[in-house]
Amino acid sequence: MKIKIKKVDIMKIKYNTIIVENLEESVKFYTETMGFKIYSEHPLPQAMIIILKGEGDTMIELIKNETNEVGFYSIGMDVENLDMTVKKLKSQGVEFILEPTEITVGFMASFRDPNGTNIVLIQHN
Repeated sequence: MKIKIKKVDIMKIKYNTIIVENLEESVKFYTETMGFKIYSEHPLPQAMIIILKGEGDTMIELIKNETNEVGFYSIGMDVENLDMTVKKLKSQGVEFILEPTEITVGFMASFRDPNGTNIVLIQHN
């Protein structure tokens, strides 16, 4: 099988999101065992988010909430121009589950890949 690739925008994986059952245990594992450092903490009314930083730009986002199922949740990708990227992906048949939306660090949109994995596109301010 030959895969045809069309260039959309320069995207790089920024982080992977994991929904956790025990936040303290997960943070301890990723910091003490895997060598990540706590980058930031975001207490929200519906969730607690801790972002861990590894080598280079590698990050893991751990989320504890009562809404989502425990396990791997999404891949976050940085893009330079979110509107242009969304437009190009839509022209290739991608259906977005979240249209471009303003967030605290910039703008984001999301869709699912053919396997149901959440792909989050983020344009940082």
